[in-house]
Amino acid sequence: MSLFPTQMHPLPYRKPVESRDYWVVDDVLPNADEVRTRCLAKTDWEMGYPHTGEVWPGMRATSALLGDELAALNVRVCRLTGAKKLWVEQPEAGTRLNHNCVQVVGAAEGTVKPHTDSSDLCRYAAVLYLNPGVPERCGTSFFRQRMPGGRLGGNIALPPHRNLAEALGNRFVQPDAFVEDVRVAHRYNRLLVYKANLIHSASAYWGLETAAKRMTAVFFWMA
Repeated sequence: MSLFPTQMHPLPYRKPVESRDYWVVDDVLPNADEVRTRCLAKTDWEMGYPHTGEVWPGMRATSALLGDELAALNVRVCRLTGAKKLWVEQPEAGTRLNHNCVQVVGAAEGTVKPHTDSSDLCRYAAVLYLNPGVPERCGTSFFRQRMPGGRLGGNIALPPHRNLAEALGNRFVQPDAFVEDVRVAHRYNRLLVYKANLIHSASAYWGLETAAKRMTAVFFWMA
């Protein structure tokens, strides 16, 4: 079977530009240390790969931010993106949207997996970095297709396709099917907001013990 049928028909490409396609805010939380400590103290973790048969890596728990913290973040994201209103979409029965979820993934638990988020569930996504000991290289990267012969393809999943798998016509792609285009460095208490239909992934994971692992909070909004 070929890698995916759209190799002869690249996705659309637009170079990700800060303040148009993604937004970076440093020192976004006034109480980042408090939030990190609270998240590390959680006991309601769900376990992912390689601890269970789930495809998502590491472990995760809901309610990374409290109500007032989340409300302040929503206001900030509206100002950044120009959105008049943000809301969290209700997923269909049997599916789940991990909005305001803290994720902890170590070096041996996760790999780079370029994807887009579902346009049915979000227009904007965000990641908040919550470990001061993680290297800069473990941030978030935007990718584009690597086409046959080394040519470069696109980086956006557009309607009627809801996600990258639909746009490519195949859920299973080879590891070298994408090339990194833009990387946003990991920095403690940095918020990265981005358009959810851009191909993206964690750049790398870090750490062996829970407190040392790459810890992030993730968010998904419609607008």
